[in-house]
Amino acid sequence: MMDKNNIPKHVAIIMDGNGRWAIQRGLARTVGHREGINRIKEIIKAADDLGVRVLTFFAFSAENWSRPKREVDMLMRSLNNFLERQIRELDKNNIKFRCIGRSEPIPGYLQAKIKEAEGKTKDNTGLIVVLALNYGGRQEILDAVKQFSLEFKEGMTNFENLTVENFSNYFYTKGLPDPDLLIRTSGEMRISNFLLWQLSYAELYFPKKYWPEFRREDLEKAIKVYQRRERRFGGIDAKKKDN
Repeated sequence: MMDKNNIPKHVAIIMDGNGRWAIQRGLARTVGHREGINRIKEIIKAADDLGVRVLTFFAFSAENWSRPKREVDMLMRSLNNFLERQIRELDKNNIKFRCIGRSEPIPGYLQAKIKEAEGKTKDNTGLIVVLALNYGGRQEILDAVKQFSLEFKEGMTNFENLTVENFSNYFYTKGLPDPDLLIRTSGEMRISNFLLWQLSYAELYFPKKYWPEFRREDLEKAIKVYQRRERRFGGIDAKKKDN
């Protein structure tokens, strides 16, 4: 049984395996990406029902621009169409939408749609859905250092007051809790430059299913596995503390 009092506040998902799912079925990789985007809606609904507070999807990395142009263009259009269809639904369900990553060179039409979705849902107080688009963990850390350095140069801050907590405010994820649970589908066991700073103490879960196969029951299973683990944050097992 799932413990409703131990739901991860923030679940981050690397949606891996779209292309392989399609190829195994004799389909074009682009079909896999379209099916993968369709899964997002179902997992948003499931996470909202379960009481997750933040749900982050790794949709497109800073390194993914090296993929074939046709595949990249299709993915950008599909994300745009997804937002076009879902903005009203997200708003109706009190869900707040947020996008993280560098805006360039994301196509202008998609940048406009992202701004529309963020603006439409900015006052909502329910589940926060985060889309990591043109995102890279190393570039995020670099951008944070640059922003801090700029403020230091202008006399707005100083090194003596720099802590782990307030340095986190220079990241794209400012104001969000760090992920409690990272899920990467397709069985690959790496984090691929995703949320490098924020995943420091996250529990990692690597189901073998490809992302287009990942359903509500799979999210529930991941959370049950999370609940069976003891998070020690650098401490020791409470059961062994007195031994």
